[in-house]
Amino acid sequence: MPRTLAPGPDVLVETEVKHSRFLAAVRRVGSSEEAAAFVDERRQLHPDARHHCWAFAVGADPASRAERSSDDGEPGGTAGVPMLQVLHHRDLVDVAVVVTRWFGGIKLGAGGLVRAYSGAVAVALDSATLVERRRQEKYTFTVGHAEAGRVEAELRSRGVAVLDVAYTALVTITVAARDRDELEGMVASLTSGAAELEPAGSEWVDA
Repeated sequence: MPRTLAPGPDVLVETEVKHSRFLAAVRRVGSSEEAAAFVDERRQLHPDARHHCWAFAVGADPASRAERSSDDGEPGGTAGVPMLQVLHHRDLVDVAVVVTRWFGGIKLGAGGLVRAYSGAVAVALDSATLVERRRQEKYTFTVGHAEAGRVEAELRSRGVAVLDVAYTALVTITVAARDRDELEGMVASLTSGAAELEPAGSEWVDA
């Protein structure tokens, strides 16, 4: 089952290998564009560093998953790919990681670089809170403006994934759930039987 970072701030962990400093930054991202923006952000934050190596995996569905990595000037295959392999090993998706290196004056060699970069990512992920991603069926239903806030709050409190709330003449609420019968019972109870579920495809959501 794929996993990702729980919603929250970036994970930042620094390690040191033979006087070289490695700062690993991990962020939950929803697209390749968000991952690229994260890399640019880290470069701008630390312009004095020699390398900003990165890797990301976006998309819980293996058939459409986007994966990229970069050694950013380190010897080929010593940084980006090992970082990506850590994400693979832990079955992480919708995650981008940037490891910023300040050279400490001692060369680490190819093997040392692989261990340093992959190790920096592993240590950062060890301190992160992770959640499983599950594919669930999506449904929509409509309610009046006066009751929308109450219905949304009640669904969230019962563990239902509320994906969208759209306010027009009525309020359309989009949710995801594993059990349609259970969801129908909740919605019927909360709306006195006035709302009906409409299938709306499927979505990967936090379990």
